[in-house]
Amino acid sequence: MKKPRIILTEKDMERTITRMAKDILADGVENVALIGIKSRGVPIANSIGDHIENIQGAPIPVGSLDINLYRDDLTEVDHKPVVRTTELPFDVNGKGIILVDDVLYTGRTIRAAMDALIDFGRPRFIRLAVIVDRGWRELPIQADYIGKSLKTKQGENVKVMLKETDDETKVIVRGEP
Repeated sequence: MKKPRIILTEKDMERTITRMAKDILADGVENVALIGIKSRGVPIANSIGDHIENIQGAPIPVGSLDINLYRDDLTEVDHKPVVRTTELPFDVNGKGIILVDDVLYTGRTIRAAMDALIDFGRPRFIRLAVIVDRGWRELPIQADYIGKSLKTKQGENVKVMLKETDDETKVIVRGEP
């Protein structure tokens, strides 16, 4: 197997998160919250939230969402899914929500996240922020804030690695180019 290709280094990731935070701020953050999709979306949402707070001098609400029971491939993933906690320290009704995830691929994870989110209320809007959009959509879902658009082959795997989950920060692509 070929050596993984590094797409974004730790320094690139820092610049990417800063740019995404600025893009979100440019659209306005009044009555807006970030919600990270477990697992890697959570530290990314926290990082974007920290950058927004550093830029504007005021915090933005950040929560986390577990979508395991909303997945349409639940039986294919595991016979005993691990249900983790959802933490939404704010009311989603009438609030603008920016879902945050690591990689946008088929769109099925985001569909599951929207289904889960709607169970908590009716947001004013839902937008999407991802570090990597790798294409190959199966559902009509697109990101509003994209760190990097990447053309991939179907056999490739894009992995966003974060210090919080993987002890290092970078984005790699594995598989045959």
